[in-house]
Amino acid sequence: MAKNLTVVEYVIRRLAELGIDRAFGVPGDYSFPIDDAIEASDKLSWVLCSNELNASYAADGYARRRGAAILTTTYAVGELSAVNGVMGAKAHRVPIFHIVGAPSTRIQRRREVTHHTLGDGTYNNFFDLSAATACVSAHLTPDNVVSELERLIREAFRLSQPAYMLIPEDFAKMPIHGTPVKGTRLTSISRGRSNPKELRTAVQAIVSRMKKARRTVVLPTFHVGRYNAKADLLSFLKRTRLPFSMTQMDKGLLDESHPQYIGAYGGNSSFPASVASTVENSDLLLNVGGLIREDLNTGLWTDRLEKVPTITIGPDYVETDSQTFTNVQMHDVLRALARVAPQAKSVRRSPPKLLPMSGSGHDPIGSNSFYPRLQRFLRSGDTLVAETGTCSLHLGKIWLPENVGFESQLLWGSIGWATPTTLGVALAEPKRRTILVTGDGSHQLTATEIGVMGRYGINPIIILLNNGLYGIEDILSQTGHVYDSLAGWDYHTLPAAMGCRDWFCTRVETVTELESALETARNHSGASYLELIIPPEESQPLPKKTINRIYKTYA
Repeated sequence: MAKNLTVVEYVIRRLAELGIDRAFGVPGDYSFPIDDAIEASDKLSWVLCSNELNASYAADGYARRRGAAILTTTYAVGELSAVNGVMGAKAHRVPIFHIVGAPSTRIQRRREVTHHTLGDGTYNNFFDLSAATACVSAHLTPDNVVSELERLIREAFRLSQPAYMLIPEDFAKMPIHGTPVKGTRLTSISRGRSNPKELRTAVQAIVSRMKKARRTVVLPTFHVGRYNAKADLLSFLKRTRLPFSMTQMDKGLLDESHPQYIGAYGGNSSFPASVASTVENSDLLLNVGGLIREDLNTGLWTDRLEKVPTITIGPDYVETDSQTFTNVQMHDVLRALARVAPQAKSVRRSPPKLLPMSGSGHDPIGSNSFYPRLQRFLRSGDTLVAETGTCSLHLGKIWLPENVGFESQLLWGSIGWATPTTLGVALAEPKRRTILVTGDGSHQLTATEIGVMGRYGINPIIILLNNGLYGIEDILSQTGHVYDSLAGWDYHTLPAAMGCRDWFCTRVETVTELESALETARNHSGASYLELIIPPEESQPLPKKTINRIYKTYA
């Protein structure tokens, strides 16, 4: 059987053994062998997206919740259309296996001029471009596919980033050489091994420093989840009873109903505001995973952490004020600390903060009336997907109920990301309810993926905030620019136009209508699409001093 397994059959089988059950993409003639192998697989199902960019976003969402994803596109025109989405996955440490079909080696060796090329007979023009979106890349052949695929898998999970593989069409159909590897599922994959002596010394250094501290605060980051160390972090928190905060970029990593959670840290944008003083006045900050001090993540760089004594437990290192330990894996460090770390005297309990209710009856909808109702609308088992833009700034302050997931793309910040990502999130966790909050500007970029949602029968609740403009651009510049005004779509009619059946779709303008629509959406067995009319005047430009702090362009 092994000698009859072709290159693409082996690649698809090996990746499916990881526990991936969907493949996102757009078919193409050079990738037909890949497309056919996915279709023939009894472990994978095709998810045919409306374009390659959307497919990469959907794969991102799926991988965030499932652990990894498969994306497939054709040579040049397909893979380059996916570049932005895959690069965003790289920035946010999301493993995606990007499989691309190329013209046959016979065509390449003869330098034949074919479609999807620059017409110069050169066939490596695009490899470096796509490889730059990944942490590891390879040309796969019958001779190297067994060993190279193991390298791709190992590095993708070691660095928690995408892997790129190019398979010429003729090689794809040829039998593999070598013995196939029987793979393990995602939950069993090791991210690396710690050096025992280095690990013991690092843990001793952390424990020694913790014993001297009186006001320790833990600041875990999303890297903990990417490196499958969440259970170890929770064991550590349970033992130590230490308070913890998370930045907006890390929201969703841990349950915000946890008794030790004190709120969101972001410098001057911390919520509640008291979180800033708690974190910045601590005498030891345990930075678990590696904080990214990005502008929006730290209140436009208003964090004051430079003078706070800090220990960083990175994915494969530990760093204190005076020492750096390498070749120590984060899950090993946390597991050891969960056994020997000192305990706080008592748990610091911070009750969840509900946003104050505002508006009633026939009042028009605004942020002050929408977000408090959304917070109370969320239920255990929901996953909230936040689009890049003004809505993400509000959603970052919502204290999430128990067992509510959260996904955003604060660092890469590609508008339009959230709509296709909702597709991937919903397919990765079909038993959870996926709720998307997006602005009309972002939605216009990728709204065609609504039709894909209808095709595959998922039931998200999509909340579209319609203010007729790129609201985030108005905030970051000045109001009234022609380039911030949007085409006027009749949004709530889109699902029906795209073939979505049994969706609850409505346009909402008042608080009473909002409350009724949310209740109907919650009880509706299918998908829902709520178009909320938001006043455009809510998007007010930031003060010039603040804009200068962001861009540093004023003389």
